[in-house]
Amino acid sequence: MAITTTVITGATSGIGEAVAFALAKKDHALYLLVRNVQKGEEVKQRVVKETGNQDIHIIYCDLTDLATIVAAAEQLKSKLFNVQVLINNAGGMFNKFKLTKDGFETTFQLNHLGHFLLTERLMPLLEKGHARIINVSSAMHKTGKLDVEHINDRQRYAATKAYSNSKLFNIYFTKSLAGRYASKGITAFALHPGVVKTNFNTKLSGGLKFFFSLATPFMISAEKGAQTIVYLATAQKLQSKSGGYFVKQKAVRPAKIANDEAAREKLWSLSDNMVAKFNT
Repeated sequence: MAITTTVITGATSGIGEAVAFALAKKDHALYLLVRNVQKGEEVKQRVVKETGNQDIHIIYCDLTDLATIVAAAEQLKSKLFNVQVLINNAGGMFNKFKLTKDGFETTFQLNHLGHFLLTERLMPLLEKGHARIINVSSAMHKTGKLDVEHINDRQRYAATKAYSNSKLFNIYFTKSLAGRYASKGITAFALHPGVVKTNFNTKLSGGLKFFFSLATPFMISAEKGAQTIVYLATAQKLQSKSGGYFVKQKAVRPAKIANDEAAREKLWSLSDNMVAKFNT
């Protein structure tokens, strides 16, 4: 019988799918928040068949559509008493600038803002579960920065810059969660999964797609990329490392910019204002 309730975004392929398989084998009850329900059901069937764990559930949630995040969170609150693990895994890089229907640059909303809203909407369940919140960042955070004035600036957009910034925001978000909710028994962790061979570059073109194709032979498998996430979801006695950044299952120091407390608070305030109408 499953004893740990875990919510995962981005579990229809790559690292997220590998995490779902690994945690199903450890008897987690899994709630997979997916944009493509058909793919989600296919993953569910494979997980059930391979692991024997029947406690796998699919919920529609498109992180680039904030209203669907609210709906998904409400579904979870209607079904569950608590959540012990939330894995904010979904992410992407986009070759061209595009605004979501909510009016935000797509990389920013998919990689950060959507998870910010989801986490806040699930907070009653997370508090009851004394949850671990796991945010998938990247080593690319090292070249990121918080530039509030230009998040939605089409003229200044560059795919790698937008991605690096969002991965820095993942660490800021993690540190903020760890500080704000420690008294509620909540811990938060960020991680770099490694350079993983997935379908990550399917939305890229031109030079970026060529670069990723050259790097492919040196990338690790999704299963290896999932290892640190699984570790953070299951390891004992991690409370003292809440707010930490992990690589290869070990806490390491992120880039100096990731420790900018003023930027971290500015990002929280900005994000909170952006989702205010969905978070009442």
